[in-house]
Amino acid sequence: MIGIFGGSFDPIHYGHLRTALEVQQKLGLKHIRLIPLRDPPHRDPLDANAEIRLEMVRAAIADEPRFQVDERELKRSGKSYTLDTLISLHDELKEESFCLLIGTDAFRGFPSWHQPREVLMQAHLVVMQRPGEPRPAIYPERTVATSEALHASAAGKILFLPVTQLDISATRIRSMLRAGRSPRYLLPDSVLSIIQQRGLYR
Repeated sequence: MIGIFGGSFDPIHYGHLRTALEVQQKLGLKHIRLIPLRDPPHRDPLDANAEIRLEMVRAAIADEPRFQVDERELKRSGKSYTLDTLISLHDELKEESFCLLIGTDAFRGFPSWHQPREVLMQAHLVVMQRPGEPRPAIYPERTVATSEALHASAAGKILFLPVTQLDISATRIRSMLRAGRSPRYLLPDSVLSIIQQRGLYR
């Protein structure tokens, strides 16, 4: 099973990387595919363009073999719909199963996604749950308690997985940079170097 972790990554930071690594290790996934989005349907316009965000993701995971970057959404025009991405992955990796990594807030809004039930036909959902976060009462009939239950079927299950609380956000990092403060140790030095070289988020 392969983990799918999409995001704007504007910029990518340790909150993304640490939680993704925990999921990979706890579930025994082959790897995690980080997929930068071109045009997220539920987000305001992004600060950095697609090419720079891809460059930052590549720099962030360069020395981590359990992570791979996937460019397919950046190559596709129009809105970045998860269903289209999952169908594309299945077409490419016909015998593989997938789990989609999302946060609790994103899961709370999952019913408003583009064709959510079809998404669940393509993949499992792994909801990365921070300490103290309540579980949204959505699709309780699909919720499972163990990673073994995910591996036992091809798609359609939902697992809430506790992850380490890291109070880091891309919004906070951008605000710090605009205020002239350093966000070092909130994100990889390789990513910070790209931000500084290109004068991003000023």
